[in-house]
Amino acid sequence: MTPSATQTPDSPPNVSPLLEMQDIGISFGGVAALRGANLSVAAGEVHALIGQNGAGKSTMIKILTGAYRRGSGSVRFEGREVDFRTPKLAREAGISTIYQEINLVPFRSVAENIFLGREPRRFGLIDWRAVQQRAAVLLESFGLQIDVKKPVASYSTAIQQMVALARAVSADARMVIMDESTSSLDEREVELLFTVVRKLRDDGRAVIFVSHRLDELYALCDRVTVMRDGQTVAQSTMAAMDKLQLVTTMLGRTLAAVVQDDTSAREANLARRGKQALAAINLSAPPKVSDVSLQVHAGEAVGLAGLLGSGRTETMRLMFGADPLEQGSLSLNGETVTLKSPQDAIARGLAYLTEDRKAEGIVPELSVRDNLTLVCLRTLTRNGIVDVKKQQAIVDRFIASLGIKLRSADQPIRELSGGNQQKVLLARWLAAEPSLLLLDEPTRGIDVGAKADVAKIVRELRDAGLGVLLSASELEELTAVADRAVVIRDGRTVAELNGADMSETAIMDAIAYGNEGHSQLADAAQAANAAHIEDALEGDRHGA
Repeated sequence: MTPSATQTPDSPPNVSPLLEMQDIGISFGGVAALRGANLSVAAGEVHALIGQNGAGKSTMIKILTGAYRRGSGSVRFEGREVDFRTPKLAREAGISTIYQEINLVPFRSVAENIFLGREPRRFGLIDWRAVQQRAAVLLESFGLQIDVKKPVASYSTAIQQMVALARAVSADARMVIMDESTSSLDEREVELLFTVVRKLRDDGRAVIFVSHRLDELYALCDRVTVMRDGQTVAQSTMAAMDKLQLVTTMLGRTLAAVVQDDTSAREANLARRGKQALAAINLSAPPKVSDVSLQVHAGEAVGLAGLLGSGRTETMRLMFGADPLEQGSLSLNGETVTLKSPQDAIARGLAYLTEDRKAEGIVPELSVRDNLTLVCLRTLTRNGIVDVKKQQAIVDRFIASLGIKLRSADQPIRELSGGNQQKVLLARWLAAEPSLLLLDEPTRGIDVGAKADVAKIVRELRDAGLGVLLSASELEELTAVADRAVVIRDGRTVAELNGADMSETAIMDAIAYGNEGHSQLADAAQAANAAHIEDALEGDRHGA
């Protein structure tokens, strides 16, 4: 299910662009990051900027917003040539950026965040009543009625995104750049945010929308610019480019040989799975986890499905010893265990790739080499000295086997694209030789090509005998990898699906109805289900 696409207007009239970036070039350490890249955006449109991680999208945005200085090319904004030397100058010119990690002051009020640094004054003092009144009126114009006196951290991520948009509007931004703003939102929150974005467009503002979620692009955007390998390879209206064209243009290749989802193959995997690697029985740690039970065998991938807030992440944290288990039992390889810490879990052969690679995964300032070998470093150390040859051998092996793209293993991991950072984190855990791999949203915030690569890696690990528990909010991705699906709702296990019974529609049915029998949703969807799944698979074969 995706946000409605019916509200997307035709492409804007042929007018002079608000923004025009031509022949942009920049290099880092002798390596060209952009080569003759172009971007043209009109006022009153939502413009998608897409490409694989490392294609040059972020670099293009950083040049526009003054974070980087371009090496060649020209930038025109509102009809005049500009060269923003700092982000502050770009903001003052009317360009506002909203990143995936929202740049708000969490413990200040909504109203304070909207007008921070630009508060109305009276007799030389901040007029707090005016601040609150103007903030409330502005948010009400978005259709949002909330208490603007409350700390912004007390509201959901979706509301915080809208507060950030309100701040941009209050600063009279002519252009708003949204970089992966929906990656942590559920469907209802996405549609709420889209309503606000459409209003910005209708008010004559330009919005540059960066997302890896293709369905969102078609639901929201008017035109699209596709980047690949530091170059602009296509510019088009969304209506003129279907999903298959969009993805193959972005990748420069098809994914038919990369992404597979076949019921008979899934059933064959179940038939040859090995011994039980994990058994969780009645796990409970209120209020997020109430009663979760599931099993994972060696050589199988089990999907953990459920809405945001259903308890998926909290369940994985319990299994990894990151949070205390209040009730229930956990068995690993047939032995009941008590995991008091992640260190206990690692010693028992568990590995856990968290959903937030930036906050809980990478160490930004450390090199790729040090990040990759962080977990297994103890085994490489003798008398306090790291065996550099062994360390390098491990690094080289995983860079090659996982296809990690980088200049050097010595470069800081923060310089890598999101997809390659994720591969490094996966390599970190594989280097520890686990028997069970817990993956929490492993493809969040990475491009479709990297998603396909991660899915392929997970299938190969499963086929090599590793047990995998995979949590994902994108059901297409989950069904493309998992042999079985365990569905949880409100912190409880409500269904288990496998083989021919496991489909996106069946999972959504279970999320809605649990084990209450064959629902009206299932009845209504049955006739169209085969065609729906085939369409989804065809899209993923070429576009996941």
